[in-house]
Amino acid sequence: MKRFLLLVFLLLNAFIFKASAQQYILSGHVTDQRGGPVSFVSVYIRNTTYGTTSNEQGVYKFNIGAGDYDVIYRYVGNKEQIDHITITDHDVLHNVQMEDEVFQLKTVKAVDKRNRDTAAYTIMRKVIAKREFYLNEVNSYSAAIYVKGMQKLTGAPKKLLTNGVSKVLDLDTNGHGILYQSESISNYNFQRPDKVKEITVSSREAGISPTFSYNKASDLQANFYENLFEVEGLSSHAFVSPIAKNAFKYYRYYLEGATVENGRTIDKIKLIGRNKGEYSFEGYIYILDGDWRIYSVDLQLTNKVNRLNFVDTMKVSQQYIPVQDNIWMPTSIQYNYNGNVFGFKFDGYYVGVYNNYKFNVAFPPDYFNGEVMRLDTNARIKNADYWFKNRPIPLTAQETRDYQKKDSIQRLQKSKPYLDSLQKSKNRVLVIPYTVFGFTMTSRNNKDSLYVYPFNQTLFYNTVEGVGLNLKARLSHTSNDFKTIGITPNIRYGFADNLLSANIHSYYYYDPFHEGHFFLDFGNDVLDLNNVGTRSVYFNTLSTLLSNNNYVKYYRSEFGDVGFMRELANGILFKGTLSYANRTQMFNNSYAHIFTSKTRHYTSNNPLAPDSVAANDRSVLFPQNQALTLNTSVKFTFDQQYITRPTGKVYLPSKYPTLTVNYRKAIPGVFGSDADYDFVSADISQDKIRLGVMGYSSFKLSTGDFLNKNKLYFMDYNHFLGNQGRTFDPTYVGSFHFLPFYQFSANSFYLEAHYQHNFAGSLLNNIGFMRNLKLEEIVGANYLTEKNNKDYREFYVGLQRFIFRVDYGVSYAGNKKYLQGIRIFYGIR
Repeated sequence: MKRFLLLVFLLLNAFIFKASAQQYILSGHVTDQRGGPVSFVSVYIRNTTYGTTSNEQGVYKFNIGAGDYDVIYRYVGNKEQIDHITITDHDVLHNVQMEDEVFQLKTVKAVDKRNRDTAAYTIMRKVIAKREFYLNEVNSYSAAIYVKGMQKLTGAPKKLLTNGVSKVLDLDTNGHGILYQSESISNYNFQRPDKVKEITVSSREAGISPTFSYNKASDLQANFYENLFEVEGLSSHAFVSPIAKNAFKYYRYYLEGATVENGRTIDKIKLIGRNKGEYSFEGYIYILDGDWRIYSVDLQLTNKVNRLNFVDTMKVSQQYIPVQDNIWMPTSIQYNYNGNVFGFKFDGYYVGVYNNYKFNVAFPPDYFNGEVMRLDTNARIKNADYWFKNRPIPLTAQETRDYQKKDSIQRLQKSKPYLDSLQKSKNRVLVIPYTVFGFTMTSRNNKDSLYVYPFNQTLFYNTVEGVGLNLKARLSHTSNDFKTIGITPNIRYGFADNLLSANIHSYYYYDPFHEGHFFLDFGNDVLDLNNVGTRSVYFNTLSTLLSNNNYVKYYRSEFGDVGFMRELANGILFKGTLSYANRTQMFNNSYAHIFTSKTRHYTSNNPLAPDSVAANDRSVLFPQNQALTLNTSVKFTFDQQYITRPTGKVYLPSKYPTLTVNYRKAIPGVFGSDADYDFVSADISQDKIRLGVMGYSSFKLSTGDFLNKNKLYFMDYNHFLGNQGRTFDPTYVGSFHFLPFYQFSANSFYLEAHYQHNFAGSLLNNIGFMRNLKLEEIVGANYLTEKNNKDYREFYVGLQRFIFRVDYGVSYAGNKKYLQGIRIFYGIR
């Protein structure tokens, strides 16, 4: 009997617990006074950190337990509304009609001698004075964040909208349709001053990814209490917050009025950018009077004023709510954008919803270890039922149909006939892309691939080999645990010297989470005497045949090397290589050209021979020799941050300089090795140091010396990334504009320095007709000193737009002017 009563008692408790834990749906439709839907209204439960946002059609949805709730509805331009709702034992439909907000001036508007709205400026001074307090108010917190993104095509030119284009973009007959949808749910963790870790528990994407995306929780952390606001991908410079410490230099403020909501006075401040306003927002900021904190923002950036990339308008809306002990945090943020590219009109949005705030979280000491985001292994395999239960923003009917359609297409794409057809289509060789970029063939499961190097690197001409063929391909295989093995066979033949070269480069990428891989190379090849590279095969062929400038100098190497690389700890990367080579000098054998030049002639393949020496010169640069060389390096990336995906790590740029220490040892006497030297060097560099509205800087410093040079050959010198010819490659800050490829190569102590600054349009912005060109101004300087060539300097200015760049510079060698001229870059190296 006791056992029976105990069983009944347990069953009753289980029933009561289940009933109390039962979730119901609170949903409804939010409209304005005219009956139109109000999109993206913040809806949250009073005195909690649980909230949601209505969708584009004004529909909202909660999963909520039984109880009594005060539900708050907030949207910029409408009165805040609080409704008392009781949930019993069933779902509840609760529609809301929001009233327009009416802001009234508290006093007669007054202006000072500078024609400034004195009331607005008084308010903003108080807000700016409390900026740092609110910035540092919360030491740490965690939150659950839902992010949704969507992009639509709203118009397209009929001439370009062929059946093929419509099919690929999945458009209707009017050229309209959803191009892209994404959503994710993450646990976001923050600790002051800048420690972040985001755990993405679920993620979903459908359609063609847009040029820029903000589908991570960390992408939507817009904090206007910071002085600067950066919109990644839309501009090369930052924008000034309306409450930055120097905001009065960039904004004019106007008090539109005030209103009282639930006993709080809200001031509505209109913002207008000073001067041309490129670095400032337009719109409204709402201030909680007395507390002098942000209540909400409704701001925008426009291409006309702010010179944006890819879009015409970007709007930013953000709502703050009281969460705990008078602490206000964002409940939602939204980016709305639109644009027009070649007549294709589009608009879209990203919206973030913040829930379950927890403050002063005691994170473990090693919790913030550089991993800023981790995508769970199962994050991308959640089914439709999971998303229906867990997404806080309900889908519209159009979005639901789009997901269903793309899911059906995805299932079709996994069928054998489709995969066979797709594989045949994507492995088709297209002549023009192959010429510049090469082509790739992949297996059906994308685990095996073959990449054939482009034609412009296959057929070549130089004065040593004459016309030549360089046949090169890379084969790779990736296993189920994402380990990769690759092999690159290479056959090279020169018709003038009748010399066949063959070699194989291979690697085994065994640890994608720690950059761990082995590599093994062997064979023979024709190599550049400058081991950091000079001109590409393509540009050297052009300069040789068209203008008799045979810049690149070659030698023959029979080699074998084995190496290892791995991350020893976060931010510390080790690499070691042991190589053996038999090196032989080569000479010119071919003197073909397309245009005869009376002022230029081919030079010797000995880079140290005077230009006056005949092209068929046979002077000795170095005897045939052997070298056994140990090469080691350790790279230190301070405060290294990374994203962990199921396939491995993705490393992010550090905000601190990177230090690399190198040691190279030539070991004499082993396997007949002749070379005998020790070389050490150190590099410190950083790319894109943000300087707010003034763009960004990059720099590199390098120094090194030979500790001993008992036996040193020219290819063992320390070489530099010089440049000869009209084109150049500006993608690496450690390169020179005018430095000859070989003349300054060092066999003793050297010091190298590079600095470049991109003003991101902040200078040309002041010239009316230049604004629309969106050009970026660049200035820079390069410096090199070594024993035989002291104090080489370069200074340059340039203009850049996307991949196109033109520089003008001048160089000096010692006290004499060396070279000056124009250098251009158009994306091809």
